[in-house]
Amino acid sequence: MYRVDLPGLGFFDVWRTAARCLLSHGVAPEEVTWSRGGGEDLFGGKPLPRGNGVHYVSAPRTFPALAKSVLCHTDPGAPALLYAALHRHQKDRKALSNPADPLVRQLAQLSKAVGRDVHKMHAFVRFRELPAEGKRRRFGAWFEPDHFILEQGTPFFAKRFADMDWTIATPQGVARFDAGQLTFHPPAPRPDLPEDASEALWGTYFANIFNPARIHLNAMRSEMPVKYWKNLPETRLIPGMLEAAEARVQAMREAMPGEAPARAARILERLPQNTFPERPETLEDAREAALACRRCGLCEAATQTVFGPGPQDAPLMIVGEQPGDQEDLAGEPFVGPAGRLLREVMAEAGVGPAYLTNAVKHFKFQPRGKRRLHQNPERDEIDQCRWWLDIERDFVKPRLTVALGATAAYALTGSHTAMKARRGTVEVARDGGPVLVTYHPSYILRLSGHEAEDARAALLQDLQQAARRVKEMPRREDLAPH
Repeated sequence: MYRVDLPGLGFFDVWRTAARCLLSHGVAPEEVTWSRGGGEDLFGGKPLPRGNGVHYVSAPRTFPALAKSVLCHTDPGAPALLYAALHRHQKDRKALSNPADPLVRQLAQLSKAVGRDVHKMHAFVRFRELPAEGKRRRFGAWFEPDHFILEQGTPFFAKRFADMDWTIATPQGVARFDAGQLTFHPPAPRPDLPEDASEALWGTYFANIFNPARIHLNAMRSEMPVKYWKNLPETRLIPGMLEAAEARVQAMREAMPGEAPARAARILERLPQNTFPERPETLEDAREAALACRRCGLCEAATQTVFGPGPQDAPLMIVGEQPGDQEDLAGEPFVGPAGRLLREVMAEAGVGPAYLTNAVKHFKFQPRGKRRLHQNPERDEIDQCRWWLDIERDFVKPRLTVALGATAAYALTGSHTAMKARRGTVEVARDGGPVLVTYHPSYILRLSGHEAEDARAALLQDLQQAARRVKEMPRREDLAPH
């Protein structure tokens, strides 16, 4: 049985050298005992073999970082688990790439615990200023981590506080940063750190950002564990703040205004009011009521509601997706590049009077500098806006409806099947009317070369079909029983 003693500091380099040597000699994990800090072993142990053996040793690219983290854990079995994992890798190069493997999962859990401890160190170390002889200021801190993270956690402070000298003392060791050089030293008694004049200022700030109305003790203890409170200057204020919290909340309630200021009425008068009836009596009433629509959140960013134009007795209704940037500014659908292409193809196809509208009445976009980039509406937004589309269809009563693209097809039929299989077919709308599904002009504009030519030809063919069908079909109102 081989025995490897890991020191309190610099343990990763010692472990790596020993693991390479043992693996090169083909030593199995059960033949090695790992200890930390020179603890006693009742059965003794052989020293490491001299020199490297005949076996080539390899490790995954991510393994050194994992090993550095896992070795910081106080679990005495951590070094042995790492060696077992590396030993397995020598025979199976994919052994450590399976996150469901029990050994791999155990190592990940150890590393995660160490990562949390490092995060707590970065959050809860509190420096106090010490007397300094030169131009650089000196600071000191005491911290009690759960794991051996001194070497893992202190480089963060070296980068963040490179313009000052400091010392962080822990029960496992001491880190010193002097003149830009970070060094590590054996444990020393807890230093007697003086009070810092800036702590009073920090305490005042901490007390003033405390919100008594949002107290959640379990969440607070989770983010700021009680074990760190004794070393944090602000925590001495917490009991008093908690005790006075209820009185402060009551004072906040009493300080709230009982009535709205006079200017509130003038502001409310300028806001659009959703006072339209549940169902407008005419199409013009619907168009006016839609200007104040608040059925979904798209109205908050869009310039205005874009309702459909066209004759109310139009035999054909053409439904697109939503207004674009130019439509949003003009307040009319299909006036941008896609609209110009649509009108061009409609003229070639011989399409007569048509009512043009969109499934969604507000422009959804993402700001990008000075531009507003189109975003597809969510299904919930389409469902909310279908209320307006249904009203338009009730008043217009088209003989045939053309759905331009997937959004319009879903709004009209409730189906979100892929467009490729549906294009050129006639489906049944939710209200029973016929719907011809085809490409949206914006889709054609995104294509190039032969693909764009083929898609445009398909749109032309579908609109020609729509023009023929409209002439042959009776109006929907004529089909209703008398």
